[in-house]
Amino acid sequence: MNRVRPSLIRVEADECTYSLHIILRFEIEVDLIEGKLDVADVPDAWNAKMKDYLGVDVPDDAQGCLQDIHWSHGALGYFPTYALGNLYAAQLFEAMQRAVPDVWEQVERAEFAPILAWLREHVHRHGRRKLPVEIVRAATGAEPSAEPFLRYLEGKYRGLYDL
Repeated sequence: MNRVRPSLIRVEADECTYSLHIILRFEIEVDLIEGKLDVADVPDAWNAKMKDYLGVDVPDDAQGCLQDIHWSHGALGYFPTYALGNLYAAQLFEAMQRAVPDVWEQVERAEFAPILAWLREHVHRHGRRKLPVEIVRAATGAEPSAEPFLRYLEGKYRGLYDL
């Protein structure tokens, strides 16, 4: 569960390398849309980015550029939402921890009411009336940032791997 290692398959990626899978896909999408990359060249571009970003050799297109259904459905531009969700969640959780300092102890006791109350107040009640960036800004008092996610990863893995 906490092992960090590059993988071929996005949905099997660990939380440290997952966003690299997203960046790879987004860059290919941008190049396709901007006409810098032909569809026929996607497998080679994919394989090169997998090697460059994750150090992984792709054995075939099924485990490479064809592994996701998004592109076959025409869902371009969707992948970044996964990475944004991770960033937003880390930032929201930091704010929740300031408001509910014993959040982990509550989780251990399966007491989720204060957590749910915080989420309802700061996130859920806004629904579609606010953009995600506005919800994060209002709930945390800061612009969305990768810093909370990086702090989360460092805090977790520094201890696990004695770094």
